[in-house]
Amino acid sequence: MTNGREQARWTRARLGRCGPPLDLLTARFDRHEYAPHAHDEFTVGVTVGGLEAIAYRGGRIVSGPGSIVVLEPGEMHTGGPAAPEGYSYRALYAAPVLLTDGTLGGGLPHFREPVLDDPELAGALRRAHTDLSARPDPLEAESRLPWLLTALARRHSTSRASDDTVPGAGRIALAVRDRLADELLAPPSLAALAADLGLSRYQLLRAFRTTMGVPPYAWLAQYRVTRARALLEAGLRPAEVAGLVGFADQAHLTRWFRRVLGVTPAAYRNSVQDGAR
Repeated sequence: MTNGREQARWTRARLGRCGPPLDLLTARFDRHEYAPHAHDEFTVGVTVGGLEAIAYRGGRIVSGPGSIVVLEPGEMHTGGPAAPEGYSYRALYAAPVLLTDGTLGGGLPHFREPVLDDPELAGALRRAHTDLSARPDPLEAESRLPWLLTALARRHSTSRASDDTVPGAGRIALAVRDRLADELLAPPSLAALAADLGLSRYQLLRAFRTTMGVPPYAWLAQYRVTRARALLEAGLRPAEVAGLVGFADQAHLTRWFRRVLGVTPAAYRNSVQDGAR
């Protein structure tokens, strides 16, 4: 929806190639007021600009830039501007199971305070939302969003955090790394890998991050860049190389190539070709 400066854009990410969907909303409103409604999922939002007023649990809450807002499943609420300049926010709608993986008991997390002050987590949620709204890569979504939602529950809900120790973390990480490398064109979901190893997805992510220093999607992207370098050095064009190493398209290859090596694939190809003459 777009109306003057007001806009709302939905993106559907998928957690793994065959995994469940997760919806992302990017919105800015000057006057729009939501009617009272509830969701089956947790609503997790980050206010980006302005002030939003929400009727919730018989009261009125206001969130400003950098605040995290958590609305629990089944809770009636509204939403609208709390100041003349309106407000903008990013929100995601997460099944309850995505917040329980790293907590004890497996019960529904309860957030006594719906507006949270956690700048580090708010920034990470906003960056993940922005990246995945632009390009909803299944492995990236599954690597980033459940991890952040579990952190949200562990830090701010009444649920107790589970033990972070993962026995055999190094062995687990290497097994996941090898599977991702072997299947780089169509990587398995983390949920499937975790089930094969007798772990929860959170335990797998914890083991991988602790051992490798990065989440699985970032490791795989860097591995794909390494493979792409060899193909570019052999004279293939970036558009050809992207599909051969598992990137969605040339733009996806270029984004990661620049992140890892600081130059575009085309610039890299030209430089190594010039050097070979």
